[in-house]
Amino acid sequence: MANHKSAEKRIRQIEKRTAINRSRMSRVRSFVKKVEAAIASGDKVAAQSALQLAQPELHRAITKGVMPKNTASRKLSRLAHRVNAL
Repeated sequence: MANHKSAEKRIRQIEKRTAINRSRMSRVRSFVKKVEAAIASGDKVAAQSALQLAQPELHRAITKGVMPKNTASRKLSRLAHRVNAL
């Protein structure tokens, strides 16, 4: 356990940041799942609209430093290919 005031403060900061990052990633996953559910149902219009909503969430995850740029790009690309294939 931390013995210094600065170390205790860092622990508090890390806990707060971890909670925020976990919430952001959970939100991104929820939006991606909505797109995948629409793809599974075969509804192209719903899948396209869900993808339009998921795209800014993935980009926000990049800017907030929660997800690497290439990971988000790969996920968007694969989702877009699957939506276009419907």
